[in-house]
Amino acid sequence: MKSFADLGGLVYSTDAGRMCPACRQPVAQCTCQQNKPLPTGDGIVRVSRETKGRGGKAVTLVKGVLADEAALTQLGKQLKTACGSGGTVKDGVIEVQGDHVDRVITTLQNLGHKVKRAGG
Repeated sequence: MKSFADLGGLVYSTDAGRMCPACRQPVAQCTCQQNKPLPTGDGIVRVSRETKGRGGKAVTLVKGVLADEAALTQLGKQLKTACGSGGTVKDGVIEVQGDHVDRVITTLQNLGHKVKRAGG
């Protein structure tokens, strides 16, 4: 059986709540999340349509947006509103439910992004 010393001394506390496993600070005061680097790329946003692994349903994917998580979430919300459908943001990729490639491209161009259609 492991002792408390073997676990690194990290114990749940009702004072602070959830603790970050990397810096061992409360999640609200976590310092390792603030030091995340911005994504790098060529500055071109690529929009594609995908149906693999989704039961034949189409999803519009937006990749290559050079923004942090908060800005990416906000952009995803704008795109979903423009298309009138749902979606999500996962691992730096915005997913909009349905085949809305043309509408997403025009919306991104109006927002000042360089956009290319990727895939067929």
